[in-house]
This record gives sequence, C-alpha cells and structure tokens, in this order.
Amino acid sequence: MVGIIGIIVIFVMVFGGYLAAGGKMSIIVKSLPYELAIIGGAAVGAFLISNDMAAVRHTLKDVGKVFKGPKWKATDYRDLLCLLSELIRFARQNPVGLEEHIEAPDQSSIFTGYPKILADREAVELICDTLRSASMNFDDPHQVEEVLEKRMDENFHHAMHSSHALQTMADGLPALGIVAAVLGVIKTMGSIDQPPEVLGKLIGGALVGTFLGVFMAYGLVGPFAARVKSVIEEDGHFYQLIREVLVANLHNHAANICIEVGRQNTPSHIRPSFSELEEALKDARQKAA
Repeated sequence: MVGIIGIIVIFVMVFGGYLAAGGKMSIIVKSLPYELAIIGGAAVGAFLISNDMAAVRHTLKDVGKVFKGPKWKATDYRDLLCLLSELIRFARQNPVGLEEHIEAPDQSSIFTGYPKILADREAVELICDTLRSASMNFDDPHQVEEVLEKRMDENFHHAMHSSHALQTMADGLPALGIVAAVLGVIKTMGSIDQPPEVLGKLIGGALVGTFLGVFMAYGLVGPFAARVKSVIEEDGHFYQLIREVLVANLHNHAANICIEVGRQNTPSHIRPSFSELEEALKDARQKAA
C-alpha cells in the first residue's frame, strides 16, 4: 500500500507541478509512446543481455516486494522462537528421536505446527542441517558457526541480485534518455526549414526523452531497487535469528538462554516482549503435551 501511495505522490507532484507552472501536456502525451518505446525497450533489452532467465524471473518476482513488504512479520519471529525452543528441548531430552523430525520435517509433529516456516525451504534446511551437525558431536562449535556464516552470506548475495539488477537499470536510464533525445534532435534537424512553432514542438518532443530517462531512473526504478534491497535485508534478520539461537545451542547454553539470545537479536520494531514470548512458549508446550 505504501509503495502504491508513493507512486501516486510522484506522478501527482511531478505532473501536477508542471501543469501548475503553465506547462502543456499535449507535447508530452504526443511524444511519450515513442520515447517510452525507445528508452523502455532499450532498458529491457540491456537487462535481458546482462542477466540469465533465472535472474530475470527472480527480479520480476522480487518487484512484488516493493508493494508487499517483508515476508516475515512480528508473529513469524515469535513462532520461530517457539519452534526453535521446542526443537532444542526435544533434542536434549531425546537426541535419537530428533532424527525423525529433521530428516522429514514435513511429517514432523513439531514443524507442522508452524506451516509458514515449514513452507520456507531455506529456513527449514538451515534449522535441520544445523541440528544435524550438532548431533554429529562437533568438537568445535565455531566450525558449524563458520559454515553457517558462509552459507548465509551466499544466500544473501544471491537474494540481492535483483536489487543490483534494478539499480543497474536505473543507472543506465538517464543515458538512454539522452539517446532518445538525440534521436529527437536528429528528427528536428530534418525539419529545419519548418516555422518556429513547428520546430518548438519537435524540440520539446525530443526533450521528453531526457525527462523520461531521468524520471524513470530516479522516480521509479531506483526507488524500486532501494526498496527491494531494504526488504531483503529485513527478511535476512529471520535467518540470522536461526543462526544465533542454534549457535548458542551448540555452545550448550540453557534452552531458555538460547531463546533469549534470539529474542534479543530480533529487530526492535518486531521484537516480542519477554512476557509475550513466555506466554507463546507456554502455549506451545501445552499443545505439544
């Protein structure tokens, strides 16, 4: 919703200000389809050249994050802490029995209690792989921590590709706008024998290309790239929380301390209060009983 409001504000203020200053939309409207075809077509073509189809699909999918926002909400962080608490307590009470939960999470009575988390493949694999590593009796927990860090860095780098691709497009749009403007000037020079009022319209149409390139770069595509980046970074905290809790577990801290470490590492604006989390953990234990 905020993204849609932002786009509306951009268009209203830019074109509203232009009209309020006495500008005429007729020149822009007449030239817009051709300039948009040149600039937009060149930008899309360059995007396709510089990315494979997997990256293209990834980017198109991530554009939706501009309007949807982060995937993980405050309730999801609370549920994650409850899930990890259940798994850690079960692993310490019944290490052998844990195997059936981490080898087939879709059939696990613990995981199935949290369907949104279970539907996220990366979150489930991160949890199961780390608990599996713990069951292998690693002598040095820092080894697992290092593996987790590298894995998460790689996942984050991959997730950020769509933001980088959009930002690259935004960086190129002003130059493509100049290309469209130059073509408009070439067209104008072919009509140099026309009266001034005709030349004025032709030059105005050519300048629409420069305007459109800059407008799309800094008013639309650039902000889209920035928003996608911020959403990816926000969602990244969810996986960081998994790492923090399970690393604390590898160091054999008490289960409640492991969960408190995770709570403290949750972003402040979505961090559950201590009492709220305690109530959620109590409810989870009652359901498991």
